[in-house]
Amino acid sequence: MLRLTDIKLPLDHAEEALAAAIRAKLHIGAQAIRSYGVFRRGYDARKRGAIQLIYTLDVDVADEAQLLQRFADDPHVRPTPDTSYRFVVSRDIPAAESEDQKSAIHGRTVQKELHSHRPVVIGLGPCGLFAGLLLAQMGFRPIILERGKAVRERTKDTWDLWRKHNLHPESNVQFGEGGAGTFSDGKLYSQISDPNHYGRKVLTEFVKAGAPEEIIYVSKPHIGTFRLVTMVENMRNTIESLGGEIRFQHRVDDLLVETDAQGTRHVRGVGLANGETIRTDHVVLALGHSARDTVEMLHERGVYLEAKPFSIGFRVEHPQSMIDRARFGPQAGHPLLGAADYKLVHHCRNGRSVYSFCMCPGGTVVAAASEPGRVVTNGMSQYSRNERNANAAIVVGIDPADFVPYDGSGSPLAGIALQRHWESRAFELGGGTYDAPGQLVGDFIAGRASTAWGEVQPSYKPGVRLTDLSHALPDYAVEAIREAMPAFDRKIKGFGRADAIFTAVETRTSSPVRIRRNEDDCQSLNTRGLFPAGEGAGYAGGILSAGVDGIRVAEAVALSITGAAHAD
Repeated sequence: MLRLTDIKLPLDHAEEALAAAIRAKLHIGAQAIRSYGVFRRGYDARKRGAIQLIYTLDVDVADEAQLLQRFADDPHVRPTPDTSYRFVVSRDIPAAESEDQKSAIHGRTVQKELHSHRPVVIGLGPCGLFAGLLLAQMGFRPIILERGKAVRERTKDTWDLWRKHNLHPESNVQFGEGGAGTFSDGKLYSQISDPNHYGRKVLTEFVKAGAPEEIIYVSKPHIGTFRLVTMVENMRNTIESLGGEIRFQHRVDDLLVETDAQGTRHVRGVGLANGETIRTDHVVLALGHSARDTVEMLHERGVYLEAKPFSIGFRVEHPQSMIDRARFGPQAGHPLLGAADYKLVHHCRNGRSVYSFCMCPGGTVVAAASEPGRVVTNGMSQYSRNERNANAAIVVGIDPADFVPYDGSGSPLAGIALQRHWESRAFELGGGTYDAPGQLVGDFIAGRASTAWGEVQPSYKPGVRLTDLSHALPDYAVEAIREAMPAFDRKIKGFGRADAIFTAVETRTSSPVRIRRNEDDCQSLNTRGLFPAGEGAGYAGGILSAGVDGIRVAEAVALSITGAAHAD
């Protein structure tokens, strides 16, 4: 099988054009092509009047070896890599698994007697979900502890905040089955290095759970909130059918650590808020970026962690039709293009960088608070991406030196103190009811409070209160965003329009801490048996990368339990 890359065709090409492009690229006749399939489809919109589709194709041809020799110097003709997933260890593969699944086991089946204590996964966001799924598929019957509720109950609680101003601190956009990614655009692309093709495993499992098959091959796949709800339920059912156990409304409040005669710390269990203790020697920390109380507990228990950079800012809203025209020109609205996205960055005179983050085409701004008396914004889209507004975070990068005014002790938790300060400020500016403070972009740049909406209407629920957002962020961030918006307007016409809307405050771009781990075995630097994972530990950013990290850590847990060496 050959992989052909960078095959470019017009947006409205005929179906037979793909086969013709293969023949032209390889200089072969039609009879030499046995079959072909699309591995990836993207587009190049730099020339708005002549947008091209860009394909990566897998082609089964006669005389493959001869063609590879002929195109040895062409980087766009290579053997198709093997992207199938192989388990690092396996024990008692259920009879229901297919022969194909059994044959995909990488290396020998481990016969060693396993520990009697089952591995524990803390958190059921994308990272915890895939860590639990892989451990279940390998026969380890994990116990997964989720502080929030099952996804449909959680959805009701989330809507209670959005519709009635009622925050549920343990069941909201951040906490509950599916994690923060459930209430998002459902983007499934990432720029992480993935030499083991774990991302393919993530996408394949999502399709099995009910995602549209197109996520396997489109260059910027997304799912949307409503589809994610059903998929998460289906994956939970799979884990349980393989012997895994999922316990909702089980918050972990303690970590049991034992120090041996050599001074090495070992995990020996977890303590729950309900007073229960679970004995285990292997704990996956898939906390997500908002489990602040759990991070504080880990710090008290001596787990090594450190402050890390993240970003803060606002959500901005524009008409989606304006973004479509700016990006796609006369081809805006084409069904293969869908709603347009964007990615912007500006380096400011004050040394700060401002950039767009978590862009949600045709979506809404949502209330994402998880603590009483604080306001947090995020973005969400459905699969159709057909809401009136486009939204994105416009954020400023900050680092641990910026955290000092909020926690003079130099604690690695100082970034959390900064987040809480500005989330509380947003709550005050919004009127103290979980309404968010907002301002027109033109007024923000001019330094005056807004008094009335323009053509663009805010989508944030429960509501937005017009105010002056110059008091909603540190002065350096306000200065940087004021400089960046006109620069962004030069890249996307209308981006700095006076009646575009800023909504405050966006503080949960990523975790403010990193729970450091060894790169070889994914265990905590100073606590054996503890496996920090995903976005909350500082090792992922987004659904796909979190799922990939969940797979990697699950493999590390399996190898630790069995004492097996990783097969090459």
